[in-house]
Amino acid sequence: MQRSITISIASKAKKFLNLCLLKKGNPVVVTAPFISCFWGRAFTTKRLSRVRDRGINLDEAVDLFCNMIQSRPLPSIVEFSKLLSKVAKSRNYDLVISLFRHMEICGIGHDLYTYNIVINCLCRCSRFVIALSVVGKMMKCGYEPDVVTVSSLINGFCQGNRVFDAVSLVSNMEEMGCKPDAVIYNTIIDGFCKVRLVNDALELFERMERDGVRADAVTYNSLVTGLCSSGRWNDASRLMGDMIMKDIVPNVITFTALIDAFVKEGKFLEAKELYEEMIQRSIDPDVFTYNSMINGLCMHGRVDEAKQMLDLMVTKGCFPDVVTYNTLINGFCKSERVDEGTKLFREMSQRGLVGDTVTYNTIIQGYFQVGKPDVAQEIFSRMDSRPNIRTYSILLYGLCNNRKVEKALVLFENMQKSEMELDITTYNIAIHGMCKIGNVEDAWDLFCNLAFKGIEPDVVSYTTMISGFGRIRQWDKADELYRKMQEDGLIPL
Repeated sequence: MQRSITISIASKAKKFLNLCLLKKGNPVVVTAPFISCFWGRAFTTKRLSRVRDRGINLDEAVDLFCNMIQSRPLPSIVEFSKLLSKVAKSRNYDLVISLFRHMEICGIGHDLYTYNIVINCLCRCSRFVIALSVVGKMMKCGYEPDVVTVSSLINGFCQGNRVFDAVSLVSNMEEMGCKPDAVIYNTIIDGFCKVRLVNDALELFERMERDGVRADAVTYNSLVTGLCSSGRWNDASRLMGDMIMKDIVPNVITFTALIDAFVKEGKFLEAKELYEEMIQRSIDPDVFTYNSMINGLCMHGRVDEAKQMLDLMVTKGCFPDVVTYNTLINGFCKSERVDEGTKLFREMSQRGLVGDTVTYNTIIQGYFQVGKPDVAQEIFSRMDSRPNIRTYSILLYGLCNNRKVEKALVLFENMQKSEMELDITTYNIAIHGMCKIGNVEDAWDLFCNLAFKGIEPDVVSYTTMISGFGRIRQWDKADELYRKMQEDGLIPL
C-alpha cells in the first residue's frame, strides 16, 4: 500500500520526484525549492466541494493534495482537514497518515481536527504506539485531547482486543476531568463481549448507570449478543425485559441475537414466540433473523416450513444469502431428500449466488447417504470451489460405506502424497476402511505411524482398531490395545 501511494504521488508530481509519501518509519526529506517544480493548476475550493459530494479514489486524492500544497495562498487547515476526512471515510488510512506527515514536511501546521483524523486512522491500522506518540505531540503543540481523541484510541484498543488498555485510558481520561459518554462506554462494553468477558461488560454497564450515563439500544444489543454467545440466553432474555421496562425499544439486532440463541439451545418454540413478537412490533426481520429461524426449523426436521420461510423472506424483499441456502440444503439432505436439496442449489445459482465448499460438501455427503456414490463423485468432479479436508473426509467415508473401500484407499494414498494436512478424522476413516476389508495389519501399521506424523489417536482410532483385531480373532492384541486406551485416559465409546 505504502509503495503504491509513493509511486502514485511521484507520477503526479512528474518533475518533482521527491514529492512522495512516507515509507513506514522513513520520512522523505523535501527541500525548500520544491514549490516551483509543480505543474500549474491552482487549487479551488469548488473542486474539493465536488469531491466531498461523492467518493474519492487514491489517485484523485493525491492529485488534489498536490494542487493544494502548490496553491498560493495555501488553503486553510480546514480545507486540508476536509480532504483528510474524505480519504479516511474511503478507508485509505495509510494514505491519510502519509498525507498528514507530508503536510508537516511542507511546514503546514495541524489543528485538533487533523490530529484526531490521523489518530483515528493509526488506531484503525493497529499502530497504537504511533497513535499515542501523536497524542503526545499534539499536547505539546497546545491541543488537549477531547472526547473524539479518546474515543478513537478506545475504539482502536477494543478492535485490537486490548480492552483493558481501553479501560485504563478511560481512568486516565476521568483523572483529567473528562467524563466518558455513552459512545465510549458502548465501545468498551462491546469490546468485552467480543472477547467473551461478559461479566466485565456487565460490571462496566453497572458503573455506566451509577455514573448517570443512560444506556441505549446499542449498549443492550452488545450485552444481549454477548450473553447469547456465552450460552447465557436466560440472562439475555431478562436483560431484554429490563430494556423494555426502561422504554428502550429493542430492534432487529436484539431480537435476532435472542432468536439465534434459543434455536441453538433447541428451544425453537421460544424462538418462534420472539419472532412473532418481533412482527407484532413492526420490526422487519433481516437475513440473519430468517437464517436463524430456517436453521431452527431444519434442526427439528421441518424442512417444508423452512422452505416456506425462504419464500416468505423473498416476498418481503429480504434476499437470502449463501448461509440461507446452505442451511436449507443441509436440512433436505439430512431428511434424505437430496434431489430437492440439489434443486435449491440450482435456484441459488439462478439468484446469482455462488455455492461454496460447504454447499458442495453437504450435497456430496447427502448423495453418499442415500446410496448414490456415483452421483456424489460426479458432483465432486464439478466443484467450482476448492475442496478442503472435510470434502475429502466425506469422500473417503462415503466410498467406504458404499462398498468402494479399494477406491477410497487409492484416494487416501493420493492424499498422503499431496501437501494436504490430514487430521485424525481422515486417518480414522482410512483405518476403518482397511479393517472393513480385512487389511487389519495395514490398518495397524497406519495406527502405529500416527505418532510419527504428529497426530494423537483418539477414542475412535482405538475403538476402530480394537474392533479390527476382534474381526480376525486376535483377542490378545485387542485386549492390550484396550488397556493402552485406558492408560491414555480415553473413555471407551
